[in-house]
Amino acid sequence: MWDVESTLNILNVLDELLSAGTDRRIHYMISKGGSEALLTALVNTGRSFTPNYTILLPLLHLLAKVGHRDRRIGMKAEEAGAVLLTLNLLKQNINHARRAAACLWVIQVLSSSVSTANLIGENQGLDVIYCLIPQYTTKHLHTIKYVYLGFVQDNVCSVVSKGYISGLVRLYEDWHSKDTQHVALSICYALLLCLHKVTHSTAGRQAFISQGGLRVLYQTTQTCMLSKALESLVKPSVQLMRKCLPKTPLPLTSDQSAYTFPLPGRPHTVPDIDVTPGIVAESSDESDEEAENNKETDYDEDLETDLNQLRIRPDPDRPKDLLPQYSRLCPELLHDFQVSSTNHAAVFDDLEVRSGWQSTQLSDYISDTVLKHLQCLQNLYRLLERHGACIPHHEPKLYRTAAAKTISIPGFNILAFPDFWGHLPPPGHEPMVPRKPNIQRYNKVFEDVQRFLNTDDIINQVVFDLEDESLQSPSNSLRFFSKFECGNLRKAIQVRSYEYDLILNADVNCSQHTQWFYFEVSNMVADVPYRFNVINCEKTNSQFNYGMQPVLYSVKEALEGRPHWVRSGTEVCYFRNHFCPARGRKRTTFYTLTFTITFKHNEDVCYLAYHYPYTYSALKAHLKVLQKSVDPAKVFFRQQILCSTLAGNSCPVVTITACPASRAWKDIHQLRNRPCIVLTGRVHPGESNASWVMKGTLEFLCSQDLVAQGLREAFVFKLIPMLNPDGVINGMNRCDLNSEDLNRQWSKPHPVLSPTIYHTKGFLYYLNSIGRTPQVFCDYHGHSRKKNVFLYGCSVKETLWQSGSAVDTVRLREDPGYRTIPKTLDRIAPAFSFNSCNYLVEKSRSATARVVVWREMGVLRSYTMESTFNGCDQGIYKGLQTGTRELQEMGVKFCQSLLSVTKDTLYSRRLINHIDLDHNILDHKSHNCFEDDEPPCVEEIEYSTDCPALKGTDLDSDVNSSIGQSQQPSMKSCLFPRLIKQASIKTLGEKRNTCNGLSIANGEITS
Repeated sequence: MWDVESTLNILNVLDELLSAGTDRRIHYMISKGGSEALLTALVNTGRSFTPNYTILLPLLHLLAKVGHRDRRIGMKAEEAGAVLLTLNLLKQNINHARRAAACLWVIQVLSSSVSTANLIGENQGLDVIYCLIPQYTTKHLHTIKYVYLGFVQDNVCSVVSKGYISGLVRLYEDWHSKDTQHVALSICYALLLCLHKVTHSTAGRQAFISQGGLRVLYQTTQTCMLSKALESLVKPSVQLMRKCLPKTPLPLTSDQSAYTFPLPGRPHTVPDIDVTPGIVAESSDESDEEAENNKETDYDEDLETDLNQLRIRPDPDRPKDLLPQYSRLCPELLHDFQVSSTNHAAVFDDLEVRSGWQSTQLSDYISDTVLKHLQCLQNLYRLLERHGACIPHHEPKLYRTAAAKTISIPGFNILAFPDFWGHLPPPGHEPMVPRKPNIQRYNKVFEDVQRFLNTDDIINQVVFDLEDESLQSPSNSLRFFSKFECGNLRKAIQVRSYEYDLILNADVNCSQHTQWFYFEVSNMVADVPYRFNVINCEKTNSQFNYGMQPVLYSVKEALEGRPHWVRSGTEVCYFRNHFCPARGRKRTTFYTLTFTITFKHNEDVCYLAYHYPYTYSALKAHLKVLQKSVDPAKVFFRQQILCSTLAGNSCPVVTITACPASRAWKDIHQLRNRPCIVLTGRVHPGESNASWVMKGTLEFLCSQDLVAQGLREAFVFKLIPMLNPDGVINGMNRCDLNSEDLNRQWSKPHPVLSPTIYHTKGFLYYLNSIGRTPQVFCDYHGHSRKKNVFLYGCSVKETLWQSGSAVDTVRLREDPGYRTIPKTLDRIAPAFSFNSCNYLVEKSRSATARVVVWREMGVLRSYTMESTFNGCDQGIYKGLQTGTRELQEMGVKFCQSLLSVTKDTLYSRRLINHIDLDHNILDHKSHNCFEDDEPPCVEEIEYSTDCPALKGTDLDSDVNSSIGQSQQPSMKSCLFPRLIKQASIKTLGEKRNTCNGLSIANGEITS
């Protein structure tokens, strides 16, 4: 048996060793049974009738320090019988500050285990600790701090049932108001941590609100913001307020989309979630957050590690005798190339206007709000004549005619003015918008809390409802409209005089994928800031937190000669809100996009959108204009119909190449042996930036540029500009009418439910079967959470290497040609970032176009090209938001990069000299290739609903400072109205009769 002095020496040496350096020594001690040894020593020392506190105090200090790093400390303490012993030591020393603090440290550490916390609660540990809580004082602050930190742990139900929450709220108010010298900030912070714990449950949050906790926090936080010294209390206070705001169901009759479509072979019913209407499915914020975290599996675990899956080509998904039907999509192989003046426009006959332009009923296609500006149709006709050809490759006449043939689910009969009139990029660049510090934390969240606490100025009136055409908006509110092609706004609610909540429509036939919006707004007052809150966004993060703005189009500006979509909006924030699905779908978290618009003109008609809209009708009209623009003797341009969509719209496929120099066999043979380039886009309807990139590609390939001419002579281009016409037309964000993500259907596409993917894949199979496997395949996309433009490709070696596979990648042979195009783009395209590219094959993306075309068709250069919705953080565009000019430029640059894969390298080098490289310094800075998102926003409050836990270093600091202090005088308990009886301190009722041979009876530990 060691004597007291020897024991103290050992404890002191251990403390010095463990206090130096990193936690590595502590973890080593834990691995060697250090926690068990300390617990055994505690039990042996604390069992005696008169414990020796000369040993117990440093032992408790050391146990707190070590136990904080031991994940199993609670279970070990239960097995050693140390839990109830420590609780009894606390009971015996409630009037002794230093000893009580040491016991509280250990209790807090042990309570990290749920079962240990429950054991403490079952034995009235809460009552003992609660009796130690004093009102404001300047003494024993370290002890008081750990009284709070050790109070709740996992005994939330007991705290609520015993009415302790009211006392905690009053205590926080008392400490906050009386601590004028800011000496007790750590106590206020500990109280906030305590309140966070008690509000983990629904009952806790309800009790907190009913006891005025939300109002107290709102008022005290206003005071905190006036003093920099109190800044540390703002974040946990606001987090707590947001956490406790009651879950509010979206004001919808159903979570399902307002649009439904009967699918072939399926009953025409779209069942809603089977939850009783009006009942909100309650779940803790922790479970919501856990669900969010589970959505994104570990990146390395998602990588394909099976070499056979990466290298062996699967069997085709259809018999070969079905492939000849796609021969019609290779008209360049069948055409005789006789000189003809015909422009082969037969395929566009459905776009021609049978009667004169003046006799068409244009008023039937323009909304009443726009017609008010024009006063009469004759003004519009005169403006159109003057407008003329000011917008390249756009003709309102063709657009109107194309739109009249477009089939939509609701039967749209109104044109959105920007699509009809056209868009020109604004002069100059638009920088990313700076955000004031804490604009979200202090302004936006406070306004939402104030909205709950003070309802005096709340209007809460529905002013637009997609499902209620009879609804008349008040004369003093904004007017909304979205029933046009690509439009998406389901409901608008006037919250305050100049604030509106907006609810987006889910994708057709489902209840999810709300992100894209596009709507008309009118009846505004100039120079008044209007706040718009899109309250049912679904993505956990957005570039709106990093300088991105929505886009706005003003009719008045357009009629005055400035037809621009411009980035607009101030105080742009994107954060988690307190709304939940109307039907109580569990574990669904919504996010708010909030921005403020100050309109320039009174009574204007404006359009707001997530990004620059590009409609299906615009594509059809654009193809018609391109057809007329090319010289048929030099450019072979054919548009054909790949297939019909579910709704009956045609999916166009375009062939572009150079006509042969002559009809001689040599020239015809050269044309028919040109390699193919296949480009697709807009499989996700909400990624309108992909269409603008495709527009740039199409216009460049049809141009007289020398590089474009060289590319036409070297390749045959097959372009499918819009793989999801129905989704685009009906304002969807992610899916097709079958409620499926078409870019996850490529492995086995359904011929009826996913026709565009089925036939695109069939066409690629056909090209493969006749020896014309595409040299390059690229699917154009948009990325909502990253900056710049970049490529995703496919590589066996890089995937195996990154996944940590046991396969020896050094001996694995692979053609590195998949990097050629990205490297070229990095040289010539200012918006492109080579360092953001990756070539990994993930299991979760095994059914995407990129992976399937690479794996099944053997296309080495199979890519997804992602274009940012925001802007660039490198090169000459650094700090600027991308516009349609830059997106179209990217389409051009991608074409130019194809020179790097031509066979005639000497010729391609000569052509490269014609590429305009006016940006000498691209300044591409390295980023993590495997990051799929921005780093967390500076205001982490947007994603965290819980207060940060106490750090181990904080505990160490308090323990070390306490060890260095002299013995403190006694501390008297001074809590205002007692909620428990003093008798509960004297007797700890045993709920578990024994614990490793120890029991508590009559306030004493017996064995």
